[in-house]
Amino acid sequence: MLLKDKVALVTAGASGMGRAGAEAFAREGAHVVVVDLNEQAAKETVAGIEEAGGSAAYAAVDVRDLAALKELAAGVTKDHGKLDVLYNNVGIPGAAGLDLSEDEWDFGLEINGRASFFLSGYLMDALKASGNASVIFTSSTSGLVGSPFSPMYSFTKGGVIALVRSMALAHAADGIRVNAIAPGSVETPGLPGFFRIDDPEEIERRKAAFFSTIPLGRASQPEEIAQVALFLASDMSSYVTGVTIPVDGGLTAK
Repeated sequence: MLLKDKVALVTAGASGMGRAGAEAFAREGAHVVVVDLNEQAAKETVAGIEEAGGSAAYAAVDVRDLAALKELAAGVTKDHGKLDVLYNNVGIPGAAGLDLSEDEWDFGLEINGRASFFLSGYLMDALKASGNASVIFTSSTSGLVGSPFSPMYSFTKGGVIALVRSMALAHAADGIRVNAIAPGSVETPGLPGFFRIDDPEEIERRKAAFFSTIPLGRASQPEEIAQVALFLASDMSSYVTGVTIPVDGGLTAK
């Protein structure tokens, strides 16, 4: 029980990497707050955790709504008095190219950057109350190397890495470790969105072509990302802060 008696919060926790992370935390003894815009999926995630013997609750929140995020943070602080693990997982591929509308720019920035920045701030007192907290961000390999298809996505995910370093320095004395995971391709419901097309057959062709460039020859599974999140959430990584861990099958090693 690596997270026994811990309280964890996971954004975008109802599917893909977030759900796998929430399930992994719960299996290791944490009470998990599953935050997602999709209320039904969040309920199903919580139900699955409870059926497996874990403890969880859900909150249906639009992370673009800062007032809703502040209310979420206040509720977590009131209910638990602390937060031991904050997994800022929420993110979207965003619009492609440089010819973006203002709405597309704002949408990508609000979800990939602003939401996690402000939620971390709103929860800082609860994280300090833990005395041994871990904040985890989901970045991307596109934050480490350029993306020719989505400069906006690279911009936001690279910003996450800079934020992680800064927060790690700012809050080390508070007993708060701050790190990021940089996944490569992950087999999640959101993966087809990165290919920017609607033709299922063409998506599969492009996936196969891209996976062939990965040294391990395949995409990762959400559970493989969750295991790294569990490492960062637990005392297994007690001396790790300010770093970004690529989980990419060797893609950025080339």
